[in-house]
Amino acid sequence: MTPIHPVILSGGSGTRLWPLSRAALPKQLLPLASEFSLLQDTVSRLADMPETTAPLMVCNVEHRFMIAEQMRQIDVQPRAIVLEPVGRNTAPAIAVAALMLSRDDPDALMLVLPADHLIGDVPAFHAAIRTAAQVAQNGHLATFGIVAATPETGYGYIRKGAQLADGAGAFDVAKFVEKPDLATAQQYVDSDDYFWNSGMFLFRASDFLKELGALRPDILEASRAALDAAAPDLDFVRLDPVAFEACPSESVDYAVMEHTRRAAVVPADIAWNDIGAWSALWDVALKDEQGNAIRGDVMLENARNNFVRAEGRMVAMLGVSDLVVVETADVVLVANKDQVQDVKKLVDRLKAEKRCEHLVHKQVYRPWGWYEGIDEGERFQVKRIMVKPGEKLSLQMHHHRAEHWIVVSGTASVTCGEEVMLLTENQSTYIPLGTTHRLENPGKIDLHMIEVQSGTYLGEDDIVRFEDIYKRN
Repeated sequence: MTPIHPVILSGGSGTRLWPLSRAALPKQLLPLASEFSLLQDTVSRLADMPETTAPLMVCNVEHRFMIAEQMRQIDVQPRAIVLEPVGRNTAPAIAVAALMLSRDDPDALMLVLPADHLIGDVPAFHAAIRTAAQVAQNGHLATFGIVAATPETGYGYIRKGAQLADGAGAFDVAKFVEKPDLATAQQYVDSDDYFWNSGMFLFRASDFLKELGALRPDILEASRAALDAAAPDLDFVRLDPVAFEACPSESVDYAVMEHTRRAAVVPADIAWNDIGAWSALWDVALKDEQGNAIRGDVMLENARNNFVRAEGRMVAMLGVSDLVVVETADVVLVANKDQVQDVKKLVDRLKAEKRCEHLVHKQVYRPWGWYEGIDEGERFQVKRIMVKPGEKLSLQMHHHRAEHWIVVSGTASVTCGEEVMLLTENQSTYIPLGTTHRLENPGKIDLHMIEVQSGTYLGEDDIVRFEDIYKRN
């Protein structure tokens, strides 16, 4: 049995699923379609394939601890978690993975999967993977073409060519096609010659590197330089930032697949969805008799065909149809279902206005746990803090704020200047402005605290770190 090495790409931001998906917590890390995140589901659906190995993961450096924690939750030990200092699209990410795998086996079979897709028919997916593996072992660069049931305008398409003599049901790629208008998409579906472009691939590392070197040697050399100068960082592999930033940003389709003569398409009828917008989640969700898909505390009256997700507060809707309503702690999105592709425009406006709602939620995850803003006003803000057992914050100091800490539950080890103290439930302490301090959870249960900050400036960038076990700057 030839091993198949999954390569999971987790670098996207999922702006069309705002306000739930944000830069610090993108859609692939969210439980959107099940109790598990899209990333966890992506990895877990390979568990019943004995020929697959531990996944190699490529991700944004800012998401590394969340990805590691999510893999721990499903009892998966990745082959490696590779950290991109900046986003450079899919071609460089795949190149780095191919170079890493080729160190052990130049002809390693790579199964390249985005971290944020839904696949409803897992046995059919496994069958398609095995077909693609056969095709790849014969020297082709295989892509998975989703059997197009409807004329979708949000997907690119692949037109099949002649059937391969050496691949069971696979075809040469005749042409990659950009997202069409509705009339053209209908023609594609009616012809039976076109598939949706899934963005999933299977090929030998050596074949991909050879084609990339011929077509885009600049991407290959920059990726190799970034990997050659990579540094270990705890359990991660940190690519060299200077070399990787110099790499052109290019998708694997544009860089290789649209130009190689080795491209093959494997038909895949697998109930696939790339969750590109809120309407896509409505498509795949369970619905009531009125066509409403709801999650959370939702009350509907005379409402039809709505998608409603309430994260905290109750959402009540009366006499409305075809809406998407997403409630979070700090944002409520209300949109017509046929307009949700334009959510990205709202995110772009937030960026232009230098607001933070596109970056973080009220609850912000850190490698040691999380914090959540409760209240704020002139010269003060209040936060809830959770520190996981055995974890600790950096040894740090603030120039502009003092802090009061109150333990709600658990045990806190507090360093304040030269003093180290233990605090338990209902005990508190004061951290004066400019004092070196640290918070640690030495116990066996989560530590929950209330922090009251006061001062002239309360931004998160007012942190001077002297020591940090997570190697943050």
